[in-house]
Amino acid sequence: MSETSEIVRIAARGDGVTADGRHVAGGVPGDLLRTDGSLERGPHHVDPPCQHFGVCGGCQLQHADDEALRQFVTERVTFQAEKHEIAIGELLPTHLSPPNSRRRATLHALRTGQGAVLGFREGNSHKIVDLKDCHILRPELVDLLPALRGFVARHGGKRPVDIELTLADQGVDCSLKHLELEGLEATEAALEFAQTNGLARLTLDQGYGPETQWEPQPVTITLSGRPVGMPPGSFLQATQDGEDTLISDAKAWIGDAASVADLFAGLGTFAFALANPAKVLAAEASRDAHLACKAAATGLPMAAMHRDLFRNPLQPDELNRFEAVLLDPPRAGAKEQVAQIAQSGINRVVYISCNPVSWARDCTKLSEAGFKLEKLRPVGQFRWSTHVELASYWTR
Repeated sequence: MSETSEIVRIAARGDGVTADGRHVAGGVPGDLLRTDGSLERGPHHVDPPCQHFGVCGGCQLQHADDEALRQFVTERVTFQAEKHEIAIGELLPTHLSPPNSRRRATLHALRTGQGAVLGFREGNSHKIVDLKDCHILRPELVDLLPALRGFVARHGGKRPVDIELTLADQGVDCSLKHLELEGLEATEAALEFAQTNGLARLTLDQGYGPETQWEPQPVTITLSGRPVGMPPGSFLQATQDGEDTLISDAKAWIGDAASVADLFAGLGTFAFALANPAKVLAAEASRDAHLACKAAATGLPMAAMHRDLFRNPLQPDELNRFEAVLLDPPRAGAKEQVAQIAQSGINRVVYISCNPVSWARDCTKLSEAGFKLEKLRPVGQFRWSTHVELASYWTR
């Protein structure tokens, strides 16, 4: 065996991999693995900016520079295409979201004898890392952490509290789960916490579903210039810049299509961007998201449909009414819906995905039906993590 082996790529879970297939924790392309198992840093190995890196499960790749990160995100997507023998027409530049750009996150907190700990969990553990700083979250979310920690220290129980934070138009939308407030004093403390910290909304789930405690104004999120009501727990793209990139590609690829079916539409992230001049159908299973999208679509050539596309996908005769289809399904993909698209007369499909594995599996059906992958863009909205997204354009 040679004296050193070079790390050539980063594997799906964040390990470095040598040319002969050995996995090395903490390795990035350009590092050298010595015969004694130690690692010699290469040009793409950098000092992690966060003091919690290596323990906190929120990030896995802070030791990689932007070039290595971009390579990782790109290869996660292209590997799945190659594995399923999908030919890539044009591979577009990979988009990476910058530090401190995440506008939504789920954290955890636990009351302790000394107060409370609050943060992400450790990798492969339920233990909570008590965040002192965070280099991925928007500053508006980071600024709220000390006050949240103090609130849990005073009112938390024996169970860990799940905390969902989302940056909305009106400020931070905060949802607390597994936090039971007993009595008038505790309820008043929650309202004071929300008011003092300028929350857009405070929602508590004490075991009976989410209940809004504080919402001085209806909470909205602006999508393509249109304020859309945002029910608690609504899905948003992780970063604004990532959303902008995906929308820009979708609009360019949909082009002059006069009618578009937006499937798994959510609140209408893509539907509002495409509507006018195109006529858009926004199909979504979540009742609350569907109703919010429908209410905000007033005055646009846009129709909202409440439909579970997993159990009841649009059929070919329904799809044939449209000139193009856009779909952005959950991580599980859209196997049944893609099968119907393949059997339809549609010849233009934009597939947005947060899981290259399910995307490639689904798109094998498109390839078999005569579709070609014209354009592909890898997207790294979850900076320094192994979570990867993409935008793809298919024609036949």
